[in-house]
This record gives sequence, C-alpha cells and structure tokens, in this order.
Amino acid sequence: MLALGLDIGGTRIKAGLVDEKGKMVRQETAETPIVPAEFRAAVGSLIEALGPEAAGVAGAGVACKGVVDYETTRINVLPGLLRPLEGEYLRDLIPIRGPVYADNDAKVAMVGEMVWGAARGKRDAIMLTLGTGVGGAVVANGKMVRGVAGVAGHLGHVTTMTDGPICICGNHGCIESLFSADAIESEAFRIVHNGCVSSLTDEFRDRPGEVTCKDVFEHAARGDKAARTIIDRAIRHLGAAIAGLLHVLDPEVVILGGQIVEAGEALLDPLRREVWWRSEGLLQRHVPIVVQQVKDRTGITGGAALVFSELGRREWQATEAE
Repeated sequence: MLALGLDIGGTRIKAGLVDEKGKMVRQETAETPIVPAEFRAAVGSLIEALGPEAAGVAGAGVACKGVVDYETTRINVLPGLLRPLEGEYLRDLIPIRGPVYADNDAKVAMVGEMVWGAARGKRDAIMLTLGTGVGGAVVANGKMVRGVAGVAGHLGHVTTMTDGPICICGNHGCIESLFSADAIESEAFRIVHNGCVSSLTDEFRDRPGEVTCKDVFEHAARGDKAARTIIDRAIRHLGAAIAGLLHVLDPEVVILGGQIVEAGEALLDPLRREVWWRSEGLLQRHVPIVVQQVKDRTGITGGAALVFSELGRREWQATEAE
C-alpha cells in the first residue's frame, strides 16, 4: 500500500509516494503557484509524474505552514508569499480519488514520529522544528493537541523575553525571534556589519548577508567568542522555553527536528544541560531530548504518515464497533 505525501513550501511543492514502512518510493518537485487553479494543476502534474502507482494511493497527506483546519483541510492562516491560498480547502486542490488529510507542517512531522519515529508508542510528547522559524506540536494522552482554532502547538511563539525582538506574529520575544536560523543569522549579520572582532567578520566582511546559522555554529566550535555568545544566548532562550513546556505538559520525550539539529551535540549537549537544570527540581527526572528519527524532513513522509495514521484509527474504530 502506498500513500501520497505533499509538502507545500514557499517556493516548491514536494510530492512523493511512501510505503507502509515509511520508505520513500518516488519523489518529484515543482514550483509553488499561488493562484488556486494553477496550484491544483501543478499538483496534478506532480502526481502524474510520480507514475501510474500514484493513481491507486490510499490517500494524500499534506504538510502546510500556518494554521490548517484538520477536520476540513481549510487553510485558515498562511503567512508570506502563499497568503493568496488562505481560505482554500486543500482537499479541493489535490486531484486524487482517495481521502485528503492536511495539517500544519510541524504537526505533520510529529505524526511521522508517532508512526515511525521517536514518538512511536508514546502517549505524551513534544516536538519542535528548528529552522528558518520554530514550529511545534504536542501529543497528550496519545492524541495531537490542536485546540479550538487549530492554533495549539505553535511552540515557537512561546514568549521568553517580554521586551525582546519583534516576531513575525506581532508579539515581542517569541522563541522564534530569539532562536531560529533567521534570528541567529540576524545577530551574526550585525556583528559582521559593525566590524566586531570575530572570525565571522574576517570571513564575511564583504558579504555579511551570506552568513548562515551553520556558519555561526561552526565558528563557535572553533572558539570564536562572538559566535559562541550568539549560540549560547539563543540556546538559553530555547532551553528556558522547553523547561517551561515540561512543567506544563510533563512529556515522556522532547523531539527536535529541522535544519538546525544538524549541528548535533554542539546544540544538543548545552541545550540538555540548560533544560535539565531548569526542570529537574520539580520533575525529579531528566526528560529525554532527542533528534527526530524520520530522516526525510521535507514533509512528504510525515504527510504519508497522516494517511496511514487515519487508516489505522478507522480500522480500530471499526473493530471496536463489531
């Protein structure tokens, strides 16, 4: 059995066929149109390019930024270039015969972890996706927490600094404005642009806009004090936010995904120490902080997991009714 997984990005739509074990069978990409009719046509072309097997998929699962109504697949809030798609129903934009499921991209990543990864068999878990922004998802008592309007789980908008930088959401001091790749790169740009003493300045003096989050981690690892200061401060904010979430939700595990986790122990070791000293007094334990196990971070595999998860739930309900 195969499922169709789709990831809607600001510039690219990614689509793929995934089997019941989470293995990607085939993948295609295309530019993301913002006109609904053109969007539907582009997805149709992608599905056709995936080959004849795509016609018989069990269903489609879509990972989309913003706020998505899981019950109806309506895009309620979609910031950025894709805003013209707000108000559209994704089930109407995916031309397949089977059912279409859709959710926020971080929640979709969590479903992937529930089916094939670090949240499998767990009843209570938190996930944060650390990239250009910071996404999140919460599983409580074995179920995804979505809230009244589908906004629950946007952990990147937990406030850790009341008078901090303005966030894309309009608030000040959200974790997304203090830890994300954009936030770290902005701090690095300021250091280079101001000519501060730093190996970052030495390397990027003539091109400060090219400093990446990865560069900052690498320079910090080499002993650069300015880069180390940026990383340490960002990790303190993230650690404080996670510790607060542990006190509220008391999960079995915290899962980290997104591009920044590629920093490995340079991120994980200080983050664990920050979280644990802040939370062990009340929790009396160290909650595991792990990297997502589903290797595909495009949203395709997570989207397919939505389909298999729903199929499994319906089979269970049918069995219970007999």
